[in-house]
Amino acid sequence: MEVFAVEGLPEVRPGDDVAELVVERTDLRDGDVVCVASTIVSKANGRQASLSSYEPSEQAVRIAESIEAVAGEEKDPRLAQAIIEECEEVLVEAPFVLGVTRFGHITVNAGIDRSNVPDADLLLLPENPTAEAEAIRAGIRERTGVAPAVIVTDTSGRPFRLGQRGVALGWAGLPASRDWRGEHDREGRELEATVQAVVDELAAAANLVTGEGDGGTPVAVVRGFEFGDHAASEQLFRDPEKDVVRKALREWSHARD
Repeated sequence: MEVFAVEGLPEVRPGDDVAELVVERTDLRDGDVVCVASTIVSKANGRQASLSSYEPSEQAVRIAESIEAVAGEEKDPRLAQAIIEECEEVLVEAPFVLGVTRFGHITVNAGIDRSNVPDADLLLLPENPTAEAEAIRAGIRERTGVAPAVIVTDTSGRPFRLGQRGVALGWAGLPASRDWRGEHDREGRELEATVQAVVDELAAAANLVTGEGDGGTPVAVVRGFEFGDHAASEQLFRDPEKDVVRKALREWSHARD
């Protein structure tokens, strides 16, 4: 399997066509997986925002005050308000804000970015990353006749581990997961629990070559990946009613209140 960054992409502006920018700079093949950083998808969709456009609610003020009290870190209540508006539910208010985005992703600060955002204070995540992945895939097919899979990616921290890694926010053209349940190990034992989140693993592989900071390479192509003869699953985010960590966070948050 080969992973390489697409070089020479310009600063993406509102109204730009991400599919066109990619196909102009690389020759794609059927079977490729194009991993696109959510930052450029958001920029193309005009998801930049100004702090001055947010009026802090009582909850936003409380969050800002709680973070300062618990973590000793000053938090702009306008940023807290932006986070609230991007979340379906806020799970933790301090020492950081952990929320569920409207498309199901759980992340700190609703994934709002403040780096590499020209002419704006904030960059919000795409509203519907899977729809964006489908649109980019359709745009590539229209221009080239090939239909690689597309993953819209972001970087995210992990519970119990330091550091961040690439994750999938939306995808099109391949299943979210390989479902190994019902298959057997080398000793003939039936696998009962293994579901492999391949879109996350491909996003992480892409992040190794796109990098962070000022690299300017927000798109990577994975070539030679084979899903194999396995059952497939489209589910990536846990069902809320079965998510024991989410339940524990709610209980902890209510106890603090």
